[in-house]
Amino acid sequence: MNQEIIIYIEENRETIFNRWIEGMDEIGEQKEFKAISDKVYLSTSREYINLLLNNISRNSDDLSNVLTDFAEKIVRFGWPLVYVTEGLTLFGKIVYEGMTEGAGDSRKVSLMYDFDQWLRPVGNEILQTYTGSWEHTVSMQKIALQELAAPLIPVFDRISVMPLVGTIDTERARQIMENLLQGVVKHRAEVVLIDITGVPVVDTMVAHHIIQAAEAVRLVGAKCLLVGIRPEIAQTIVNLGINLDQIITKNSLKKGIETALEMTSRQIVTVGDQM
Repeated sequence: MNQEIIIYIEENRETIFNRWIEGMDEIGEQKEFKAISDKVYLSTSREYINLLLNNISRNSDDLSNVLTDFAEKIVRFGWPLVYVTEGLTLFGKIVYEGMTEGAGDSRKVSLMYDFDQWLRPVGNEILQTYTGSWEHTVSMQKIALQELAAPLIPVFDRISVMPLVGTIDTERARQIMENLLQGVVKHRAEVVLIDITGVPVVDTMVAHHIIQAAEAVRLVGAKCLLVGIRPEIAQTIVNLGINLDQIITKNSLKKGIETALEMTSRQIVTVGDQM
């Protein structure tokens, strides 16, 4: 890196810092930052500019290590990539304008080349670190969502419930099937209740997946109940001509559990009934 740029930045740190903070305030007005408190935004901005000021002469390996923690932080905050890219562009603009103030064209052109040689690798490193942190975060979130997408929960001995919430697509249907079969064996379930109270739409594809899941449960020696049939879903099923004759259906989880207990030779009684 051009030593002249390093010297200028070191000698004008406070001026560069203040101008950068002022310039970033305009970016901070974007809708993505409205929910962020002024304190968090200012402290993170100060951390970013100090990161740039304190590491201008580091090699790419050292810079990567320094950037990783910062990138992970702003990814957790959900801040857009424009924050880091425009922040770096503004930093370079402030330094360049300060160094070329009153200079001739030849001086500006020469310094522009040095700036490009300096800022481009820094920008690339920031982009790679940010995107890497973002991809890692998304990957971990995807794994967590898959684990929560179709849990099979044992509620009584030999009775388990799978509550479904949200849209069911092909990938999720595969996860439901896998969790059902593994859970039936693991919990030694004789009756499984699939609760679709939280499923907003039941169309032909969703019904097909549910029928397949119920059939798979039957093949491993358990029975399947479909609960949470709301009136609008019942009407949709009838209008679509979907055949659920082979599946026991109930309109609520409560009634489904009562039926499951009866199927396993049990029932719910009050204390007074036993006196």
